[in-house]
Amino acid sequence: MLTKRALIAFALSLAATASPASLALAQSTSDPYVKLHTAQGDVVVELYAGKAPITVKNFLRYVDARRFDGASFFRASTPPGDTAKDYGILEGGIENAPEKLFPPIAHESTAKTGLSHTDGTISMARNAPGTAQANFTICVGDQTYLDATAKDPGYAAFGKVVEGMDVVRKMLKLPTDPNKGKGVMKGEILAHPVMIATARRIPVGEVHFPPPRTQPAPIPPPSAPPSAPPTIIGSPPAATTPAQPQ
Repeated sequence: MLTKRALIAFALSLAATASPASLALAQSTSDPYVKLHTAQGDVVVELYAGKAPITVKNFLRYVDARRFDGASFFRASTPPGDTAKDYGILEGGIENAPEKLFPPIAHESTAKTGLSHTDGTISMARNAPGTAQANFTICVGDQTYLDATAKDPGYAAFGKVVEGMDVVRKMLKLPTDPNKGKGVMKGEILAHPVMIATARRIPVGEVHFPPPRTQPAPIPPPSAPPSAPPTIIGSPPAATTPAQPQ
């Protein structure tokens, strides 16, 4: 009979000799990856199955049944008056096809999952808690106001974009139709929704992760006093220092 120490040594030896492919498979099994293929480019999301199992299972059910094929990104919500359109929420999912919808799922609060609506987070769209089905949102910029609080159940985050945030940002900037949408969505519906041609699971080995961030080089001190900062629209003019008598 193997001793406990021998079993530990055997397990470590297996880990050390495991191939990259097998390690990738183990990782992709615990945290699946899904590629959303669109005419604007591909978006790959990592789904946090261990933290939000109900929501991830629901999303994968649509993926595996190929019910997201032919769905679309249809809503780009940005703050009123924001012409840069570099902050907001992109929404996608199944519109006007009730026959493709599965029953609603239970709400998984971020207070329970420990997730937060930071840049790139994918989350379920819903009306009341417990009504989420197939529509989802992607955050562009931190949207932590969507997290659960003591007074608000918030929204169910369940993964993050790991490839294609440039595609998401590009879609957020697409023109919207001022006459489409109801209520808070008025004027936020894309004039030409972006079709999701396919939505498929992919192994981690096919994910093109962005390069790790490096620390920027230190900025040398200026050789002369800096000029006055530019005036931001709506801010008071920059104060000027009166000339000193010679």
